[in-house]
Amino acid sequence: MFTIGDFARHGRVSVRMLRHYDATGLLRPAHVDPVSGYRYYTAAQLARLNRVIALKELGFTLQQVRDIVDEKVGAEELRGMLRLRRADLEATVAAAGARLVQVEARLRAIESEGHMPTDDVVIKTVPAVRVAELTATAASFAPEAIGPVIGPLYDELCRRLEAAGITPSGPGVAYYEDAPEGGGRISVHAALQVSAPLQDGALRILDLPPLDQAATVVHRGSMDAVVPTAQTLAHWIDAHGYRSDGYPREVTLECPENRDEWVTELQAPVSRA
Repeated sequence: MFTIGDFARHGRVSVRMLRHYDATGLLRPAHVDPVSGYRYYTAAQLARLNRVIALKELGFTLQQVRDIVDEKVGAEELRGMLRLRRADLEATVAAAGARLVQVEARLRAIESEGHMPTDDVVIKTVPAVRVAELTATAASFAPEAIGPVIGPLYDELCRRLEAAGITPSGPGVAYYEDAPEGGGRISVHAALQVSAPLQDGALRILDLPPLDQAATVVHRGSMDAVVPTAQTLAHWIDAHGYRSDGYPREVTLECPENRDEWVTELQAPVSRA
């Protein structure tokens, strides 16, 4: 048998944790000296300790851990619990990855302050274009709020166009407005250029008005990392005596499977200040 200190060292846990597991019934000592109160454990108990720690690391509550290791949970129920926990962990990893992309984009914007290249910004007129679109609301104009909304919109839009027998005639055009309900919310319009009659139903087809003057710049890469490019455009607008007249449109010029290879033109409506 091992003393509690020796068992803790072999199990790579703290003595305090073992005492807590004893108090909660998760892992009782194999023997407790009735005189000294010292706890003793056997090597065979390492198996239970490993299961307890693994289940805790997966995010199960102590009660769930106890039920599982005491075999009060059937194999099928345990598989279901593990699938749910795996999905939770995958969602957490994805969210952390998305946050990391935003942090990196902000860092690039900070690092390029004062020497942001603006030679590629062009003022041009954008003609009217007919599009089919779907609309939803995002919590804000931040990339992390727009991305989860606009992606599913485009998936559904493509599905509806295919069902209607309509083939897109040009690139996607995403555009934005302040949502009627306010609070910083954004109406997100996911649109694809089409050659089809106007209609306003399950599939809305409309003519986007022209932009008399638009300050444009090409962004290369995922739209999750658009912040530095968008701020380059803002610096140019301010430095050249223009004012913004609304949210920029985003015209998808190339969208291969690898999002880092996307090419998107930002078209910011402007007028002379």
